[in-house]
Amino acid sequence: MVKQLTVISGKGGTGKTTFTSSFAALAQNAVIADCDVDAADMHLILQPEIFETHDFYGLDVASVNRNLCTDCGICVSSCRFAAICSDKVIDVYKCEGCGVCEYVCPENAVSMIKKKAGEYYCSNTRFGPLVHAKLGVGEEASGKLVSEVRSRASELAEESGKDLIVVDGPPGTGCAVIAATTGTDLVLVVTEPTKSGVHDLERVVQVARHFRIPVVVCINKCDINDKLSVSIVEYCKNNGIPVMGMLPYDDVVIESMVAGKSVVEYSDGQISESIRLVWEKLEDLLMQDKAGLVQLL
Repeated sequence: MVKQLTVISGKGGTGKTTFTSSFAALAQNAVIADCDVDAADMHLILQPEIFETHDFYGLDVASVNRNLCTDCGICVSSCRFAAICSDKVIDVYKCEGCGVCEYVCPENAVSMIKKKAGEYYCSNTRFGPLVHAKLGVGEEASGKLVSEVRSRASELAEESGKDLIVVDGPPGTGCAVIAATTGTDLVLVVTEPTKSGVHDLERVVQVARHFRIPVVVCINKCDINDKLSVSIVEYCKNNGIPVMGMLPYDDVVIESMVAGKSVVEYSDGQISESIRLVWEKLEDLLMQDKAGLVQLL
């Protein structure tokens, strides 16, 4: 059975992709899925060679048949998003695809049509298959695209005999995060000792536990604020959340990103060894059956 590990952060900039790219390097038989579709960056490190491209269609948008339209203005006044101009032009960046204009039009001159909102790709990398995506500027339905990425990653894992999917999740706590975590076997939250890091850690843990996903935590850049790091450890202890590791700030991380490599590829120093230890702990957890992982809830 294919296991799934999702790495999330609650907020951007905690080092989520730093960890996920290193896990991709350390995993022996995995498919990698970059589910941060709004600002994907895993490809910058893994340098993928695309072998498959799929169009992604998000929300439908309105279209006006000028030959049928009588300029009655009902659709204009009914659109709460002001997406229909008086000259029968639809502003696709304002249209939310609700379909009210189609419903109220007395001449059946308005119809909802599919609109390409992005693409997702299957690629080969030096660490194995990667599924990644690009959502168009201003487009909605990022959660739907994340689901497409995860679905294709699962298919690739089955086709290629992989036993693990490592998911680089999006930041935040919205629908894209929910789409990236639901149904996974284990969630790793990468946090940092900052005010926003602590706040968003608590929020994203609530999301994962709402969907009954086992959660563990790793504190990155733990030495930038010792007091808040202690506070995070205490929070995890009080809520029964295992802390997989506490990693100090290290310039090697930035150097590895600039070089286009994962940290564990770039250096054999302390930070790489710490990431390896975190990965070993995660592997041990993922080897457990569902009953064992449920104990983390």
